[in-house]
Amino acid sequence: MTKSISSFLPALSLVLLASLAGCASSNKDTSGDTLQSALVPGRSVQLGNQLQQAQVDPNLFLNRLTWGENASSMAAMQSLGMDKYLYQQLLVKRAQLPEAIQKQIDAMTISQKPFATLMQELDQQRRDAAEMKGTDDTLRKAYQQELTRVAREAASRSVLRATYSSNQLLEQMDWFWMNHFNISNRKDNLRAMLGDFEENAIRPQALGNFRSLLRATLFHPAMLRYLDNEHNAVNKINENYARELMELHTMGVGSGYTQTDVQELARVLTGVGINLRPTQTPAKVEQQPNFVRLGMMEFNPRRHDFGDKTILGVTIKGRGIAEVEQVLDLLSRQPATAKFISRKLAMYFVSDEPSQALVDNMAATFLRSDGDIPSVLQTMFYAPEFTASLGKKFKDPVHYVIASVRLAYDGSHIVNTGPILNWINTLGQQANGHQTPDGYPLYEMAWSSAAQMTARFDVARAIARGTPNLFKPEDDDGKNEALNAQARELARPALAQNAYVKTMSKRFSPSSQEALTQSASPQEWNAFFLATPEMMRR
Repeated sequence: MTKSISSFLPALSLVLLASLAGCASSNKDTSGDTLQSALVPGRSVQLGNQLQQAQVDPNLFLNRLTWGENASSMAAMQSLGMDKYLYQQLLVKRAQLPEAIQKQIDAMTISQKPFATLMQELDQQRRDAAEMKGTDDTLRKAYQQELTRVAREAASRSVLRATYSSNQLLEQMDWFWMNHFNISNRKDNLRAMLGDFEENAIRPQALGNFRSLLRATLFHPAMLRYLDNEHNAVNKINENYARELMELHTMGVGSGYTQTDVQELARVLTGVGINLRPTQTPAKVEQQPNFVRLGMMEFNPRRHDFGDKTILGVTIKGRGIAEVEQVLDLLSRQPATAKFISRKLAMYFVSDEPSQALVDNMAATFLRSDGDIPSVLQTMFYAPEFTASLGKKFKDPVHYVIASVRLAYDGSHIVNTGPILNWINTLGQQANGHQTPDGYPLYEMAWSSAAQMTARFDVARAIARGTPNLFKPEDDDGKNEALNAQARELARPALAQNAYVKTMSKRFSPSSQEALTQSASPQEWNAFFLATPEMMRR
């Protein structure tokens, strides 16, 4: 008699745990003909046939460059070839989405309502609730629910883009930078700010210039609130943001800066705060020299320390907001910053312990291109160490879930991301759920425990048996039988019958292929496939 799916859980778990091996590496690098892009001065991108000449496995390459390989992405890459596909992914900033998916995003509150209007309305809601405190808790609950709903929209938008976007590299870099400049959703009203932070601070420069990206995050109210810089003022210094700006966002721990540098940077940042009120700043403040308002970021000269400062041995003259611009230049062009960012990118795309040679090559490109992110990435993608690592990098929960969904529902249009978000949350990587500013870890050990493997098997089974709610609106009451039937049919993944997936399975290890042959039904085959060690790596 054929065994049930539950009887294979212990064996598959052992196979999964046994598969958690380290990545091979190489210290060599490659070079190729350089084409200066007319899009960005200083950008150098390699357009050639390096990947083809190196005989890089197209499936493994696609699985690393995207959130997870599927037939649609493979067809797009085959139409161009690997090198041209990479070139396109590096330079094209705008991603195409299926019309049905784009309509879902366009219908969201965060798409339809200007950020300032949204925040002002919510702030009014908060004040109204405060007036009723102690007598009626209804308004406070409604306010909190609205913050949560808006944050869920932002998370849903990210999931839809990761699943369906034509520019998969952009979506991966969007997630990488959101994690690098992490902002926790647990503080104050930050849940409502996260969508705009991603859309207008992170996303436009995710494949752009690091200095511009750093500036956009510094001037966004979400960052200023999260790291308390709105409370940083002359004679009332708050060092929180200054410390994280050097430690986590640019130079890194142990890179040579001192506590005095942090204190001096905090002085530079005095007066850089936020103003969410719908009324204008009082004229007596606005009329002061050096006053600046950018969206909801407000530089108030009355709160700024105009004394001279010294950071990393460089004198910063007291000039107001211009000091911040000088510091951005200083920090973004530090060799330590180039190495710190390059190492973190290599950890994300290559291995937990990238070689110093690879990091040095990437850092050299970073400095030479003045922080051009695509140039740094291409140096990494054309390194033999990257090629040697393909298929060996362990997937974090987001990569695992999105890769599984991309395979299971390639060609179908999900209308409710709720189940996907729940799976990601269950595996411990909720969008902006990491409370501290260091973001989620990028190394394998954080995500490869026995408990995590068991939880992933549960997710695999949920996808394998079909989750109808993926194809029903979130507010559906479940009473429409025709809709229920249609949703059940759409939710049933045909992995076992999918030619692309079947071809993928032939590249699996003998033990994984043997497990697949023991499945009693297409549903069990689906679950076994999604739970194989090969599906845990990219």
